Amino acid sequence: MTRILISGGGIGGLALAQALRRAGLDVAVYERDPSPQLRNQGYRIHIDRDGNAALAACLPPEVLHLVQRTSGVNGDLVAGYTDQLEQVMAQTFPPIGDEITCVDRFTFRQGLLSGLGATVHFGRTVAGFEVSPSGRVRVDFAEGGGDEGDLLVGADGVGSAVRRQLLPHAAVRDLGVRCLYGRMALTPATDPLVPADFDRGFSWVADDTGYGAGFAPVRFRTPPGNGASDYLMTVLTATPERLGVPDDELFRMTPEEIWALTVDATAGWHAGVRELFAHADRDTFFPITIRFGERVEAWEPGPVTLLGDAIHTMPPTGGVGANTALRDAQTLAAELTGGSSLVDAVAAYERVMLPRGFEVVEGSLRMAGHMFGTRA
Repeated sequence: MTRILISGGGIGGLALAQALRRAGLDVAVYERDPSPQLRNQGYRIHIDRDGNAALAACLPPEVLHLVQRTSGVNGDLVAGYTDQLEQVMAQTFPPIGDEITCVDRFTFRQGLLSGLGATVHFGRTVAGFEVSPSGRVRVDFAEGGGDEGDLLVGADGVGSAVRRQLLPHAAVRDLGVRCLYGRMALTPATDPLVPADFDRGFSWVADDTGYGAGFAPVRFRTPPGNGASDYLMTVLTATPERLGVPDDELFRMTPEEIWALTVDATAGWHAGVRELFAHADRDTFFPITIRFGERVEAWEPGPVTLLGDAIHTMPPTGGVGANTALRDAQTLAAELTGGSSLVDAVAAYERVMLPRGFEVVEGSLRMAGHMFGTRA
């Protein structure tokens, strides 16, 4: 039986594992996190029609139902505002029935783990690989030991060790923008603080000094039973120069110090926005660097390939990073279970994945230019 090794237990890697397990293949997922608990990656994830289609193709019905049931209530508005809450753009969307439009990252990951059991090995960091003369792939773990399979899929994100070895020339660039993520619990006490339109989807607020802020709710369709509760995601964006804090300081700051930065940055904004940061949960704040992958030309296909941010690192500005990773998983699973030889299946996948992924990256960069005034 063909054995597939997946480096990385994020969204794309887990969706691929679900699809391959569903088809009866032997799969092992190796994830560096010691447990499936939340990492500082973000909170709310947008899921579009392509993402919904990929989930339906990859997940067993019971897992798909769980993910749908524990997703967020659908919104119908994307809007932009000045820092004084004057609306400058708005786009509404028709109802889409049972399809998902947003998920909580932690709850979503738990759903994707459902039923995988011993397929996923936590606390195992793939540090490198070696392809034998017979075409088999051995992976080595940073913690010691290794494993062997017929195909290695690098789904290990922006810092992918698999990409570094397979494509040492592939470049990941800093867009020059930092995001300060946080969230505010939605309770009877805080609900009145949320402007009505902010509760309908994604709202973007920006001033003319280089600060921007995004807000989006997660109100669960049904309680997920993992301790998560409804919240409003808050994000402040700026360059390090505008923040006035160099990276070597920013990434050593405590969550409360990051929260204080957001409060200070928006001190002159409309009270309706200031209140959201002021009442946010101080221990939920952390910074990230926005990066993007430069286009990579096709390489000779073989028993090692890449998926999601490990190859086409996606800025969050288009809201399509998770969806693109899910589409990668759908495409690769279809090729691997379609009857072709392994190398032919990988080649067919890469012919679709590479141009599609980098077209989406470029679209996200254009959106970043509009939102942040950046050029990449």
